[in-house]
Amino acid sequence: EVLLVESGGGLVQPGGSLRLSCVASGLTFSNYGMSWVRQAPGKGLEWVSGIDSVGTKGYSASVKGRFTISRDNAKNTLYLNNLKTEDTAMYYCSNSFRGPQYGGSQGQGTQVTVSS
Repeated sequence: EVLLVESGGGLVQPGGSLRLSCVASGLTFSNYGMSWVRQAPGKGLEWVSGIDSVGTKGYSASVKGRFTISRDNAKNTLYLNNLKTEDTAMYYCSNSFRGPQYGGSQGQGTQVTVSS
């Protein structure tokens, strides 16, 4: 059984930074692309960033230049910089480059709130 556990969310002021981590188990991590998706209150699931099995990275237009994804062993990390109020959402990790809608599993999520 694939298990993805996210951590690192919290409350931060606009312009601040956070580091989200996702620890994966129950899968051969090196075989999978990984991603982060988010869901803001009242909105649908939005793909944020993905990294494939060889390290190729992708970002949505809304976060490009501010967020950085990385992977190492069985951990997927998302660095969030220059946060904006519109980044407020529940953030989920998935073992699919394009997110859980494309066949990957999804963790329980970690809440990011950007507010002054």
